[in-house]
Amino acid sequence: MQIVWLRRDLRTIDNSALNRALATNEPVVAVYVATPEQWASHDMAPIQADLIYRRLFELQKELLQLNIPLCYGQTSDFTQAAHWITDFAHLLGASRVLVNNEYEINEIHRDELCAQLLQAKQIEWLTLEDKCVLAPGSVRNKQGEYFKVFTPFKRAWLTQITHVTIEKTTAAPLWSQSQEHLQSYLWSTSQSFDYPRVDSSAWSVEFDDIRQQLRDFCRDHAVSYQQERDFPALESTSRLSPYLALGFLSVRQCLARLYAEAPPTGLTAGAETWLSELIWREFYQHLLHFEPKLCRHRDFSEWGKYVAWSNDESLFQAWCEGRTGYPIVDAAMRQLNSTGWMHNRLRMIVASFLTKDLHIDWRWGEKYFMSQLIDGDFAANNGGWQWCASTGCDGQPYFRIFNPTSQGEKFDADGHFIRHWIPELNEIGSKWLHQPWLAPNFALCGYPKPIVDHKAEREVALASYKHAKEC
Repeated sequence: MQIVWLRRDLRTIDNSALNRALATNEPVVAVYVATPEQWASHDMAPIQADLIYRRLFELQKELLQLNIPLCYGQTSDFTQAAHWITDFAHLLGASRVLVNNEYEINEIHRDELCAQLLQAKQIEWLTLEDKCVLAPGSVRNKQGEYFKVFTPFKRAWLTQITHVTIEKTTAAPLWSQSQEHLQSYLWSTSQSFDYPRVDSSAWSVEFDDIRQQLRDFCRDHAVSYQQERDFPALESTSRLSPYLALGFLSVRQCLARLYAEAPPTGLTAGAETWLSELIWREFYQHLLHFEPKLCRHRDFSEWGKYVAWSNDESLFQAWCEGRTGYPIVDAAMRQLNSTGWMHNRLRMIVASFLTKDLHIDWRWGEKYFMSQLIDGDFAANNGGWQWCASTGCDGQPYFRIFNPTSQGEKFDADGHFIRHWIPELNEIGSKWLHQPWLAPNFALCGYPKPIVDHKAEREVALASYKHAKEC
């Protein structure tokens, strides 16, 4: 009997560990273990916890169609989870536990411990590569070293992708013996799930809905993705990131559908741009494999430790609450706080503002994002924040500092996005929307003045970064 331990791979289609277990033609049990204290230490957003909670009920239905029960356990942390899995496998008389690899350092230590505990009980531990299309460590340069710049990584990655196939999932054999010993472990509403939850019902957890969303995007929107992806008022992005972060959907499924919808001449420019975004996700996952220091919140670039952060608590709080006085920044933060999601262009704008206008350590922003994001994924979040702070692998040059006013004018020129999230600006004329403090009736609208002067803070940031790189 095989046990498949599900973590951030909550799907039955294109799940490497599950498919390997099913290939044995032996009975299979799937298990999920919640670790509330560990989640809290990793700043998991309550809205993401709710998405997991809701998904488990749908996943249970999908697994039962394959003759697989979904069992559930709860422990405080990863160490206890490893012990729980071992005891559970021993109780069931399982011959093997299968998992899909994760690359964060705490997760690696958890799995190393579990492998040791299972070995002591003569139970096999089998790990498979599933989170990435190409396993971390498999994409290297001619010198055998890992890539520190995205573009050559992408070129090398693409040379290894000849075709993408999605393996068909077959059912497990029916159990021949009583399952009474499983009854108390089966997932149900009676099981405890002791982590704060915020309503995630705006996001579907049914696989058919998620797959249709992928198909609709690849068929109808990928072609224009390159031209429209930076405009937050448009529904031009896939909005699949929560499903990729938690493994409701695999990257292989995204690639297969993208290529399936391509014309005979190949991917359109828009589709190629979306493909690049998927490869960025892979790039950041691969970095964790080679640079575990990233999991310890260290700068990728050694000089990053010399950047002088001011870390003003009041400025940080204003940024968190969307009251900096810069409309595009505040609208973005209010979108995040309200929905648990933020448009990618806006993530770059608010990160640049926090680090280079407010001079606040990127780690503060990284932590806050994880505490709010429904699509929180450590590698992508860390990579994005370090890219914007210019301390990361292939980060933007430190002298590239987004002007929050011109960014708003460029990507929300008509103010549709801003007015939606900042209704107090509805009475401000379009002429002044991106600099409302200049409007004649500004004092009446109840919106704050800018908390800093961008031009002055830009010079401070340039001097600070220049000094850090010279240290």
